[in-house]
Amino acid sequence: MKIYEDRIEELGEDHVGTSATTPLRDDAFELSDKEKIERIQESVKDILLTLGMDLEDDSLKGTPKRVAKAFVKELFMGLDPKNKPSASTFDNNYNYGEMLVEKNIVVYSTCEHHLLPIVGRAHVAYISNGKVIGLSKMNRIVEYFAKRPQVQERLTMQVVQAMQEALGTEDVACVIDAKHLCVNSRGIKDIESSTVTSEFGGKFKNKETKQEFLDYLKINTDFQNL
Repeated sequence: MKIYEDRIEELGEDHVGTSATTPLRDDAFELSDKEKIERIQESVKDILLTLGMDLEDDSLKGTPKRVAKAFVKELFMGLDPKNKPSASTFDNNYNYGEMLVEKNIVVYSTCEHHLLPIVGRAHVAYISNGKVIGLSKMNRIVEYFAKRPQVQERLTMQVVQAMQEALGTEDVACVIDAKHLCVNSRGIKDIESSTVTSEFGGKFKNKETKQEFLDYLKINTDFQNL
């Protein structure tokens, strides 16, 4: 425990990741969702009581259970492999050989350092080597890895790795631009800044291909007036 506490003290307030994969214990899935909700509910109740909140109040009495359910079923559902979306692919029968870019995928995640929201947009691209993937599957892959305690760097890498695995190609790229409420609402309280991360695989490491992808992101795709 002392070594662990020293490591936390060493990391301090820095937003760093210690692994490219989500750090999970070996027994992470031994409890059922129901058991997890029951345990978390009691923990949230204890936190609120410690803060001095009156849990007999009508507005608060259901909060521990609501938070517990939200953690297990929504905010952190991406921790459980059973929720991983099936990434069905299809033959590229129309021989489309250019990059495909899915822009402005909404990202709702949670910073694993303070358990505060990360909100932003992901832009994902790939070049087919014979396989294509359904567009909605790209959104679901982003959602799956976002719905867990995260650091943005790891999220970006995990999206690319999942797409590469599904498509059988290294030619995948992802850029994420997001606001971190742990920065915006506490600490420095900078409400204007956002964080941009990127991961480029295969052909996207080529300067010209990378620039083409980034140029696509500049295209105005506001269709609200259609």
